[in-house]
Amino acid sequence: MTTLVLVRHGHTDTAGKRLTGWTPGVRLNALGREQATRLAERLDGVRIDAIVSSPLERCRETAAPLAKARGMSVRIRRPWIEVDYGDWTGRPISQLRRTKLWRTVMAAPSNARFPGGESLLEVQTRAVGAAIALAGEHPRGTVVVVSHADVIRLLVAHVSGANADDLHRLSVDTGSISAVSLSSGVPRLLAFNDTGDLAFLRSRGRKVGG
Repeated sequence: MTTLVLVRHGHTDTAGKRLTGWTPGVRLNALGREQATRLAERLDGVRIDAIVSSPLERCRETAAPLAKARGMSVRIRRPWIEVDYGDWTGRPISQLRRTKLWRTVMAAPSNARFPGGESLLEVQTRAVGAAIALAGEHPRGTVVVVSHADVIRLLVAHVSGANADDLHRLSVDTGSISAVSLSSGVPRLLAFNDTGDLAFLRSRGRKVGG
């Protein structure tokens, strides 16, 4: 069994305001840096076999304090990158809410493709593929993955047996942790959008490594 600890990057000045997508140079703000520091503290005592990150700065900065605390390197994996919003990249969410496509994104995400970018089903497919790949690399390990809200939500929907159209029933806050287990049997959702104490993962981490 492989445990994936899924972390949404820390807070940024554009979070919830603008679709930054793959825009380079979007960095953590003061709250985000605090969340990144707390991540290392919250995972204290949890066995970690690898730390993986989206290539975008906000994720790498979130992973850095944990990697430093554990004396580990951060492995950059492109499949964990944010949704490619195409022509929507950089636009204010308040403006996008007035478009017909936004209504589709909210009501039927499985039918949504961002102009010049990805469909949400394509994002789900790459997230699931990336998760399976990590399970193959660490069949009895615990891997921390720092990624983005929609990537995590789409993976969690798959693991929990929900439809991609249930995407907006799930909230993934900045700095939050979700956890899933993957094996040859049924995948399981262990935690979701947790922003508090993770002591229960400590015993699970020891069992996974045993």
